[in-house]
Amino acid sequence: MKSLLFVSLSGLLLLLGATAFSREGPSYDYSASIECKSAPDDPLYNGGIIKNQTLGTRRYRHFNVPMNSPAFALSNLTGDTIYTFSSWVKISGADSAAIKATLTTDNTTFACMGTVIARSGCWSFLKGGFSLDSPSNYALIYFQNSDDLQQINISVSSASLQPFTSQQWKANQQNMISTERKRAAILHVSDVNGKRLSGATVVVEQISRDFPFGSAIAKTILGNSPYQDWFVERFNAAVFENELKWGATEPRQGEVNYTIPNQMLEFARRNRITVRGHNIFWEDPKYTPPWVQTLPTPKLKSAVASRIQSLVSNYKNEFVHWDVDNEMLHWDFYERRLGPDAGLDFFRTVQGSDPLARLFMNDYNVLETCDDAKSTVDRYVSRLRELGAGGVVMDGIGLEGHFSAPNPALIRAVLDKLALLNLPIWLTEVDISNKFDQEMQAKYLEVALREGFSHPSVDGIMLWTALHPNGCYQMCLTDNALRNLPAGDVVDALLREWRTATIGGETDDHGAFAFVGFLGEYEVRVSYGNRTTNSTLSLSRGRETKHQNIQL
Repeated sequence: MKSLLFVSLSGLLLLLGATAFSREGPSYDYSASIECKSAPDDPLYNGGIIKNQTLGTRRYRHFNVPMNSPAFALSNLTGDTIYTFSSWVKISGADSAAIKATLTTDNTTFACMGTVIARSGCWSFLKGGFSLDSPSNYALIYFQNSDDLQQINISVSSASLQPFTSQQWKANQQNMISTERKRAAILHVSDVNGKRLSGATVVVEQISRDFPFGSAIAKTILGNSPYQDWFVERFNAAVFENELKWGATEPRQGEVNYTIPNQMLEFARRNRITVRGHNIFWEDPKYTPPWVQTLPTPKLKSAVASRIQSLVSNYKNEFVHWDVDNEMLHWDFYERRLGPDAGLDFFRTVQGSDPLARLFMNDYNVLETCDDAKSTVDRYVSRLRELGAGGVVMDGIGLEGHFSAPNPALIRAVLDKLALLNLPIWLTEVDISNKFDQEMQAKYLEVALREGFSHPSVDGIMLWTALHPNGCYQMCLTDNALRNLPAGDVVDALLREWRTATIGGETDDHGAFAFVGFLGEYEVRVSYGNRTTNSTLSLSRGRETKHQNIQL
C-alpha cells in the first residue's frame, strides 16, 4: 500500500499547502490592475504595516522631500526582509503623468519601488516593493512626478506595505513551483485482460523538460564539440546572440549570407533545441547597419521590405518567436525615418509572412529597474495595446533581464501586471552586470531565476551567456575550458532542483503507482515476473491528476 499512501499524503499536502504556508507567513497576493478605475480597490493585505496610516505632505526633517509630495513615514523596518508595496494613484493638473514611488532610509539609500502612469479622474494601480539587508530606524516612502510636469497634485489611496522574511518569500516560491511546474500522475498497471497487477516494479525517469530554459549561443559553438555537448546537456532552448541580426546577415547592401545562422540552426535541430528568432530590426541606431543609416527614405523602405521578405521566407516555421522590432520603448530609428507606424507595419508584415511564429516585443529595464522612465511596465502595456489597436495579433512579451541587483518584489509586481494581458512572458536575455564579482553575479542570478521560474505567467527563460574566447557579454557560466564559474554552479544546481529525480517502486494493491513530477516527458519501465514494457508519459500543465494505463 505504500504507493497509494504516497499519493494520498502528496495530495493532502497539496491541498493543505495554502494552510501550511499561511502558518509560516502571509501568502503573496498576485492581484494587480492595468485599468484606470473610478474608485480604488481595497488595499492588499488590508494595508499591511501601514494600515490606517495617514499620508503626510510636509517636508520631513531627515529627508529632502519636495513640499506637498505625499509620503508615508516608517520606523523600525527589519533587515533580511522583502517588502511588497502597492497603492492606487490619481492626479490633477494634467491628463496623465508618470508617478514614481521612492524609498529613502536613514542609511541614505534611495530606491525606486514602483511606477504607474496616473491619470486625472480615475485611479491607477502602482505595485512594487523593495528589499532591506539591514534594519532601518526610520524611512520614508514618497511619490514623485517623474515627467517633470509642473503644478500637478498627486492623490494616493488604499496603500499597502507587507513584509516577508526571506524564508517566507522562498516558501511562497516553492508553493507556486509545486502548483504550476509540477503535476501528479498515477500509472495503472494490468495484464492484457485488465487484471490489476500488484507488486509490479516501476521505474520512472524524466527525459525532457516542458519548461524552456536556455541561453544565447554564438558562432563559437560551431565545430566545438565540447561546447556543444556542454550546452545540450543543460539546455533545451537557444537564441542566436548576433548572427541573425541585419548587420551580420547583410553587412553590405545586397550581400545577404545566412551560412552561419543556418549552421547554428542545424545544430539546434540535431539536438531538439527550441530557437527564438532574434531579431529582424533594432530601433537603436547604434546597432543598425551603417549602410542602412545612410539610405534615403524611399530606398530605406525598399531595404526593410527586402529584409523581411528575405529573412522570414528563409526561416519560415523555423523559430518559435520573432523579436520583430527590438527595443521599441527606448529607440525609434525606423519610426523617425519611415513614420510613427513603421514598427506597426513591421509586425503586420511579419505576421502575414510567418503566421505560425509568435511575435514578441522585446525590451530592457522593464523588470530590472523602475528608474528608467522609457520602459516602465505601464509604458510596455501601452505600446502593446497600440500594436493591437493597429491590427497586430500580439503573441508574446519579451523582458530582457540585464540585471544589476535584482529587486524581487519589483520583478514579481511587474510580472503580476503584465500577466493581465494573458500573453506568454519570456525572460529573454538574463544576466548580471559585470560590475559585480563572480560570486555576487551568481547570488543575484539565482534571485532573478527563482523569481522567473516561480511566477505562473513566465513561459520560458533565456540566459545571455554566449561563450567567446574573450568572455561573454556581461556574465559567463564557465571559463574557456568549460569549467564552471559560480554562475554556472547556480544554473546547474537549479536545473537539478527543477528536474524530477529517477523514481522507483512497486504498484499497490490496486495495481497503481503514483508520483508527482515536474512537467515534461518521462520514460516508464514496468516489470512483472518475466514481462517488461517500456512506455512514455507526458506531464503537461493541468490541475487534474494525469492517469495512464500500462499493460504487460
